[in-house]
Amino acid sequence: MAKEIALIDCDSFFVSCEQLVNPSLLNKPVCVMSNNDGCVVARSREAKQLGIKMGMPVFLAKKEYPNAIYLSGNMALYGEISARVMTRLKEFSPLVEVYSVDEAFLDLTGLRRLYRKPYLEVAREIRGKIKDEVGIPVSIGISQSKTLAKLATERAKKGEGFYRIGFREISDELKHTPLIDIWGIGSNTSAFLNKYGIRTAYELTLIEDSRIKKLLGKKGLELKYELMGQCIYPVTDEYVPPKSIQKTSSFAKFTSDENYIKKSLYYHTHRACTKLRKLGLKAKVAGVMLRTKDFKVYVEKAVLFQPTDWEFDIIKAVNFVFERIYNQNVIYRSSGIYLEDLTKESQMSLFSSVPELEKNKKLSQAWDRLENKYGRGVIITG
Repeated sequence: MAKEIALIDCDSFFVSCEQLVNPSLLNKPVCVMSNNDGCVVARSREAKQLGIKMGMPVFLAKKEYPNAIYLSGNMALYGEISARVMTRLKEFSPLVEVYSVDEAFLDLTGLRRLYRKPYLEVAREIRGKIKDEVGIPVSIGISQSKTLAKLATERAKKGEGFYRIGFREISDELKHTPLIDIWGIGSNTSAFLNKYGIRTAYELTLIEDSRIKKLLGKKGLELKYELMGQCIYPVTDEYVPPKSIQKTSSFAKFTSDENYIKKSLYYHTHRACTKLRKLGLKAKVAGVMLRTKDFKVYVEKAVLFQPTDWEFDIIKAVNFVFERIYNQNVIYRSSGIYLEDLTKESQMSLFSSVPELEKNKKLSQAWDRLENKYGRGVIITG
C-alpha cells in the first residue's frame, strides 16, 4: 500500500506564538530575535513584505526598518505551545514524528476510510482544529514520502494552507521544481549538480542509480526514490537521543570583551545542561566556538573529568578551552558551546566524591525547579 504522509508546519511559529499571547501584534510587522537579540529568526507576513530577511542582523534591520516590532525570543513559551500542537496531532494519527519545535510528520495511511473523507479534507480538519483549539496557523502538505510532503507543504504555504501531491501529479510537480527547492539539497549541492546538467528535481529522478550514487552517495540515491514517491524514511515515533547538543548565539554588538563573551558561554552551558538533564544524558566532551567579526571560526574541545550534566563541572572545561582560543585583540560576533559523546552512563572517576556528586545533583534539581516556576534567568552563573 502506498503511504500517505503529512507534514504539519506551524506558520512563522515564534511570531504566531507572540501574536497568540498579545493579539495587538496581529497584522503588524513583527520580528522575533535570536538569543542575545543578535539576528532575526522569525518574521510575520508583514515583516517579510517590508523586506526583512531571515537571519538579518538586528542592528541592521532596526536601521533599515525602524517601524517593525522587534521581540526577544521566549523559548519557554514556544515550547509550551508546541506541546499543545503536538498533542492535537496525536488525536488524528497514532503515528506522529515530532521533527522540530514547529514541524511534525503524520502517517495518515488508511485513515481516509476511518474519517470517511479524502486526505485533503482530513488536512483541512487538522488545520482547523489546531487553529481553533491552540490558536496557531499551520500549513499541511501530503504525499507518499517525507521529501514530497515537505515540497507539498511549501506549496500549501503559498495557497490555501493545505496541498497534496498524488502519485499521478509527482512528475509534473518535479518538472517545475528547481533542485534548490528540494529538502536536503543545499546551494552547494545544487550548484554541483547543475554542472552535470541536472537542474530540476525531475531530471534528478532520471539519472541512473549508479551515477547518482557516485555523485551523491547513498543519501543521494535514497533522495531519488523519495522524489519518485517511495517512502524510504517512514514516519516513526521512536525517540532517538541526540549525539550532541549545541547552543550558540550572535552578540548584540561585536565585542572583544572577555567577561562579556564568558558570560555568554556560561549562559549557553546552562541551557545545554538543562537539556541534558531533561533527556537523562551526560556529556563526556565539551567544546567552545568563537566566531570573529570576519566570520572566522575557532573551535577547541576538552574531555571532561567524568560524564556530567552539572554546569560548574562543564564550565571548568569551558574556561580552560576559552583561554586557548580567545585573543583580546580580535573582535567577535558570536559564541557557542557544544557537548559531545553523550551517554546515559554515569560511571564515576576513581577520584570522584559521592557526597559531592549528590550535592551537585540536588543543586541542579533545585535550579531546574526554580526556573520552571519563575522562568529562565532567575539564577545566573557568576
